[in-house]
Amino acid sequence: MTKHLHIKTFGCQMNERDSEIMEQLLAQHGYIAGADAEQADLIILNTCSIRAKAEQKFFSLLGSLRQEKRRRPGLRIAVAGCVAQQEGERIFERMPHVDIVIGTQQIWRLPELLQRLEQGKSKRETACGLDKHFVIPPFQKLLRSTPALPEFRKFVTIMQGCDNYCAYCVVPTTRGREISRPVADILEEAELLVSRGVREITLLGQNVNSYGTTNPVAEQPVSFAELLKMTAAVPGLRRLRFTTSNPQDLSTELMQCFAALPKLCPHFHLPVQAGSNTVLKQMHRKYTRELYLEKVDELRSFRPDIALSTDVIVGFPGETEADFEQTMSLLETVRFHGSFSFKYSDRPNTRSAAFPDKVDEQVKSERLERFQARQDEISLERNRDFLGRSVEVMVEGRSESGVQGRTGSNHIVHFAGPDALQPGDLVMVTINHAGQHSLKGELAAHEK
Repeated sequence: MTKHLHIKTFGCQMNERDSEIMEQLLAQHGYIAGADAEQADLIILNTCSIRAKAEQKFFSLLGSLRQEKRRRPGLRIAVAGCVAQQEGERIFERMPHVDIVIGTQQIWRLPELLQRLEQGKSKRETACGLDKHFVIPPFQKLLRSTPALPEFRKFVTIMQGCDNYCAYCVVPTTRGREISRPVADILEEAELLVSRGVREITLLGQNVNSYGTTNPVAEQPVSFAELLKMTAAVPGLRRLRFTTSNPQDLSTELMQCFAALPKLCPHFHLPVQAGSNTVLKQMHRKYTRELYLEKVDELRSFRPDIALSTDVIVGFPGETEADFEQTMSLLETVRFHGSFSFKYSDRPNTRSAAFPDKVDEQVKSERLERFQARQDEISLERNRDFLGRSVEVMVEGRSESGVQGRTGSNHIVHFAGPDALQPGDLVMVTINHAGQHSLKGELAAHEK
């Protein structure tokens, strides 16, 4: 019997990929994804606990589903992701209308847990175990059993977990230790995706730079740079991206890939988190401000036009005004094309939650506003560099202002174009307007 599925995803790209995996798993058991929450037979909230705001939004939405459960007692509600891993059965105490709590390594068991509920073997199900010997299952079978892919770009997971234990980060406790996926599985999945129409692939992991160092199944270690070269060689692939990187593991070999691999997009997200060595040491980030800047200079020596983005945490415990000015100074030096910046918030099971000298919320807000205002100015200045240039754009779809696409440098571009343009098409666009967050231009050439 056909059943309807609604998944709400919070947070990062890893969660987006996990939601897709759950959709594919459940499709084999009669579930059709895409239903509204009011019509769904199963609602899954795939959660993020990196920041307090995302967790608060999740619990607010979960609380609002209590009435829906009362209206339709047969509705199943599942909580997945990092909050599920972090809280476990405590979620049932807080939200008794939840049926399933499933952790980050256990999503493969979702059909089994649902079956147990349907057969009346239990009233609630929990699966939140983490195993350092966990092996990421191959996804190829799932892909072959699903309909033709409508998407032109996809994520491919290459590793899971993290061994760095930054003082503020929940990842090691919610996703476990670093586990690299076998090279053969990654390449087979990439080839299968491209054969089904995918033109752009993003390799995904918490710290892709350390790929292969924790791969127990590889006969010979394969570095991340080597994996990039192998993936770029997949026939038919047009664009290749990756995320996320830790500066401490950024090798010269990887930097050289931006010059050597035409398919590798000239965009690099390299989180710095803070510009002060004092704060970086407290964060347990295993690099200095000076090393970060050296890496940026070396990267630009191989690919001068590369677009850099970053993550910044404002108001980490003990951060002084002088420390924050160091972050502002680093922003001026690197001149990031864009950044994701947030106020620090205590997270469960992290060392920084117990740190003294918490920064006042008003001070954090004021510092964040200053950082974001200057970043916006720099982003606009960076975008104006595109004026008069013709750039390759991959079509994403249509918006109110016409066709929307994205450059290899990850800039959104709006332009007028014929109805024949399809997502995944490559076009040349001459840029004639630059805003803070996007570009506009005129269609110059169209390539299928």
